[in-house]
Amino acid sequence: MADQDKNPDTEAQFTPEMNPPDRNLPAPEGEIVQGGFLRRFLDIPADNTVKTVVVALGLCLVASMVVSAAAVSLRPLQERNAALDKQVNILQVAGLYEVGVDVAEAFTAFEPHIVELATGQIVDGTEVEGQVLDPLTFDDRAAASDLTLSTPLEDDPASIRRQANYVTVYVLRDAEGALDRVILPVYGYGLWSTLYGFIAVEEDANTIYGLQFYEHAETPGLGAEVDNPRWRALWRGREIRDDEGDLAITVSKTVPPAGPEHHVDALSGATLTSRGVDNLVRFWLGESGFEPFLARVRAGEI
Repeated sequence: MADQDKNPDTEAQFTPEMNPPDRNLPAPEGEIVQGGFLRRFLDIPADNTVKTVVVALGLCLVASMVVSAAAVSLRPLQERNAALDKQVNILQVAGLYEVGVDVAEAFTAFEPHIVELATGQIVDGTEVEGQVLDPLTFDDRAAASDLTLSTPLEDDPASIRRQANYVTVYVLRDAEGALDRVILPVYGYGLWSTLYGFIAVEEDANTIYGLQFYEHAETPGLGAEVDNPRWRALWRGREIRDDEGDLAITVSKTVPPAGPEHHVDALSGATLTSRGVDNLVRFWLGESGFEPFLARVRAGEI
């Protein structure tokens, strides 16, 4: 009888299901615990709403971390490219840019200066509100939104709301050291966007050498024609003020009474952008803009 009890044919066969492992024991290294959180989550059906939301949130978190890391790592490169683009535009509006030119080397021909708009004086190195005005590092756009370095505008034809009290200008001299041109930053609202650019004025502080915008979001084929070389060429030789010294430069469809030397044709089909350019140019070349500085240029003080 005892032998029959030990007969392998009649002995109960125990399977893992009949004798499960002790789950209180640690799992062997590298083995996923079958009942762990990760396994339970993976076993949830793919069409489960909670699982879908958790996976989506996880992907968003990872993607945002990647984008943030890329933005931080690329910021120095973006700043260098922005500075290079600014130098290229200044060279272009001054008529010094050529394809293949060493931009950094060519840009050394300019003298950057910080100008106090109210007086037209050059104030390089002056300390204002604890900040030293260094023309090599001064940020004009940041200054325009800094409450301590800007002033709100009541009369605001350029629709810029606040105007910086100090602005960077670029002086170009000839081989003998005499003044050749001054490059002035200008900006104002068009139809859809703020247009940022530079205007080059010749040594008489009254004749425009060129106008060029480097940033805007105007309508392609209409307002964006401010970038058209043929339209930009219309600015060459135009005069800011008339014989009486009154501001006369105008962007319009018809020639003003002051005469064609003060007139630039408005862009076809872009009335509001043309009006915006007219407003911003007259604002920045007027008494509220660079006129005090240009008056010093005409007096030979620069």
